[in-house]
Amino acid sequence: MLKKFISFFLIAFFSTCITSQITVSERQLNNNWKFSEKGKNNWYPANVPGCIHTDLINNGIIDDPFYRLNESKVQWIDKKDWVYLNQFEITEKELQKEHHELHFEGLDTYASVFLNDILVLKSNNMHRNYVVDVKKHLKRGDNFLKVVLFSPINEGIKLYDALDYKIPVSANDQAEKGNVPEGKRVSAYTRKAGYHYGWDWGPRIVTSGIWRPVKLVSWEAFRIKDLQVKYSFDSTVFFQTYVTVESSKTNIFPTLEIKLNDSLVSTISKLKLVEGVNNYELKFSLKNPNLWWPNGMGKQNLYNIKAEIILDELNDSRSQVLGIRSIDFVPDSNFHFKVNNQSIFIKGVNYIPQDIFLSRVDALDYKRILSAAADANMNMVRVWGGGVYENNRFYELCDSLGLMVWQDFMFACSMYPGDDDFLENVRKEAEDNYNRLKKHPCIALWCGNNENLSAWKRWGWEETAIKEQNSNIAKRIWKSYDTLFHYILPKVLDPYTNYWASSPSSSEGVAESYNSGDTHYWGVWWGKEPFENFNTKISCFMSEYGFQSFPEYSSFKKFATIKDEGIYSDVMKHHQRSSIGNATIEEYMKREFDSPKSFSSLLYLSQILQADGIRLGIEAHRRNKNKCMGSIYWQLNDCWPGASWSSIDYYGKWKALHYKVKEAFKPIIISHEFKDSSLQITVVSDKKEVFSGKIELELSKFEGQSTIKKWTKKVQIKPNEAILVLKIDKSQLPKDNDKKNTFLRLILKENNQIISSKNVYFLPFKDLNIPNPKLTYKTEVDYESKKVIVEINSQNFAKGIHITSNSIENFSDNFFDLPINGTKLITIPFLQNDDVSLLISSIELKSLWDTINR
Repeated sequence: MLKKFISFFLIAFFSTCITSQITVSERQLNNNWKFSEKGKNNWYPANVPGCIHTDLINNGIIDDPFYRLNESKVQWIDKKDWVYLNQFEITEKELQKEHHELHFEGLDTYASVFLNDILVLKSNNMHRNYVVDVKKHLKRGDNFLKVVLFSPINEGIKLYDALDYKIPVSANDQAEKGNVPEGKRVSAYTRKAGYHYGWDWGPRIVTSGIWRPVKLVSWEAFRIKDLQVKYSFDSTVFFQTYVTVESSKTNIFPTLEIKLNDSLVSTISKLKLVEGVNNYELKFSLKNPNLWWPNGMGKQNLYNIKAEIILDELNDSRSQVLGIRSIDFVPDSNFHFKVNNQSIFIKGVNYIPQDIFLSRVDALDYKRILSAAADANMNMVRVWGGGVYENNRFYELCDSLGLMVWQDFMFACSMYPGDDDFLENVRKEAEDNYNRLKKHPCIALWCGNNENLSAWKRWGWEETAIKEQNSNIAKRIWKSYDTLFHYILPKVLDPYTNYWASSPSSSEGVAESYNSGDTHYWGVWWGKEPFENFNTKISCFMSEYGFQSFPEYSSFKKFATIKDEGIYSDVMKHHQRSSIGNATIEEYMKREFDSPKSFSSLLYLSQILQADGIRLGIEAHRRNKNKCMGSIYWQLNDCWPGASWSSIDYYGKWKALHYKVKEAFKPIIISHEFKDSSLQITVVSDKKEVFSGKIELELSKFEGQSTIKKWTKKVQIKPNEAILVLKIDKSQLPKDNDKKNTFLRLILKENNQIISSKNVYFLPFKDLNIPNPKLTYKTEVDYESKKVIVEINSQNFAKGIHITSNSIENFSDNFFDLPINGTKLITIPFLQNDDVSLLISSIELKSLWDTINR
């Protein structure tokens, strides 16, 4: 009896002691870094997260690489090795903790990490999260952390030379601009963001650095290592929560609790922890859940699930935000998505990293760019495979904004090695990022790569490999592709996770087709086909298409000078990375417009051209709903200033395209097509309920008499349908010279309110007699909502009214048309400390008439 009592007393005493000691703490190690070129002793302050280029800029060692031609002056940096140092103090109390882990959330790319001169970690993958136990290497007092970053070019060349055959890599790898020996394209050999090596919309700046946070995680006795939640639902949700508890002790008996929105829903009392990993499953249910819906379909309802482990008091917890939804992916012949068992037409955009220097992108940047996508009525963002798996904040915002994410794995426009080391590295990369991101309700699809299959099957890469090497090497290259994208990556994913091996493709291993799968259509732009071809080149799912434009003049002035004006100046050519770029914009522009009267007018016209062309494509895809169930244009944003396919420029300015996308992606639109000797009017609805309204068509002159002819018709559109509502024979439309002086306005009304409208023109703009619109405006200030309200009036027809000011914010609308005696109210946000009178005085208006030579 005495022995039993003593045993019980010791266990109780031991548990009580543990209680007071158990803690899990995180210490950020992002401050007080310095750097130097390896082999030198010139130390400068460094920022972590950051990269070598931004540290060199911040210390005045190099100039801004984005300004004029400066990019070419920084190509030496990626051939050097660099050293980063940090000093931090550990107290005796801290040192006594049982476990200490060093976490590097992102090392770019080849690095050796030393703690107190002991090598603790080597990295070779920018996309991975590295964790290493450093308990035995820490000491009381000062500790020294050193990161040696090795040249990604020199390391890449070693891998390039070690392989006994050559891998096809696209010319987006601008090795010649980086003075890489023999022009070796090493990007495919290195697990690093592909766009750093150059792309046809971005510079070649190959970075190195500690690009994501560093922290020291310390813990005692036990901790929650992982929380996973699975569920099934109809009218009731049945949850399965899987909690992993890591323990270094036995004979302690904590309680594990699960809370849903802070309410206790499941518990296990007196866990019998064993040393090592302990796995627990807890179940609970929820009746009549509020579902998560994409933008435009309903609310983005989110729940918070928290696991807590308690021994007398809370010792550790882990939580995640959960959206209850189902996303079904139907590939191949009828490529489409269903959310909560409802078919959805995808209205989306391709996203690239927002800066070549990733650490410069902050939480506000993410909010602005993703809010802009949601404001433009989008429901999906495709995270393209030549960049990075994005920051956690990116996906949190997508969850809350209702933006589904098509997530590429980071492979684009190249074939890749197939050796065991490379494939194992990729497997770990995929596991890191899938496990980090799979909890997000926004994740709709994982895609293996961008255009790799097309390159092999359609771009002639297979034939070139056979011709320049041999058929056996071509088979080896294909086997590496097959292993990586058809076996390794899908095996990492949960069996119920949506996966598509390559975009575009028609099925696994089969190149794109207009009859199945998804399509990248580049006949417009690369093929120089007319915009009207968007009406016929339509597949099941259009996951890429686009057209370039230049940034507006205020943006141009931030990276160039007045002597750089002209699209064939050295600076403008340098900031255009498409091989056919400026000449192609000019060619298309000449099809539509008279010559611009100034350089700023040319920039403006390029945006009007892009906006009208891509709007035509979006509407064609939406009119063909049910045959085509997705329209994802290229691209949302830029990573540096210059010409590109973006709808928002590098400085955050909405181009004309983004305003037109907002119109074209509205839930209900009116659209048109000239077909079979008639003008065909279609109403497209994404609503879940029947739409009842009225269409009005007004044939008007550009000046003088307003309305010549009018058509009206009541319409009723079934949910989620595109219906041809009216055909007008060409005999009823303007003929010959009348075409020069008239346009047709299409209006869709609900309850006598205009919900969609657009103008139809019968000739290219260069052949129209567009008059001076005689624009005027007046302003008033709403200090409560912090907005300047601008009322714009036109005496005659006005095309593409562009309003500018010194405001850094975008406007409620821009680049819009007005009919004769038209009026429109525009709001311009301002900040608390803005000089409103200065903002008002900076307002300027122009339209198409102001920008062309007559």
